[in-house]
Amino acid sequence: MKNAFIAKTLFASLSLLSLLTPQSAHAQIVPQPWVSVGSQEGDITYSVGARALNLGAELGFGPDGSTGVDVLKFISLPVISPYVGLGYYSADKGVAFSGGVQVGASDNVFVGVGYNSVRGVNGQLGVRF
Repeated sequence: MKNAFIAKTLFASLSLLSLLTPQSAHAQIVPQPWVSVGSQEGDITYSVGARALNLGAELGFGPDGSTGVDVLKFISLPVISPYVGLGYYSADKGVAFSGGVQVGASDNVFVGVGYNSVRGVNGQLGVRF
């Protein structure tokens, strides 16, 4: 119980810190969409998302028919972009916490890996315009 409280407090602190991080002047205005496939407790999960101005939104489909939306905050670094997020899911799943990283694979393609407390570990594939 104590470890869960510490983990939640640390996650909340990092989330607030990322929201207060100033955006870079060269932030991407054109949305960068991605698709994601993952697994939670043996169930396959899916999501689609988009990012613009270091903020993102993701529509996810989790286990037991749950559907939800996550709001994400990205920190743009030269090659990688870590993110944290908070969402809400149906089917009595409730609030979801998420985090991960996206990495530029080429000029127009990026890949990522993330974790969502409802949808589990997921891999991402996206495009830049």
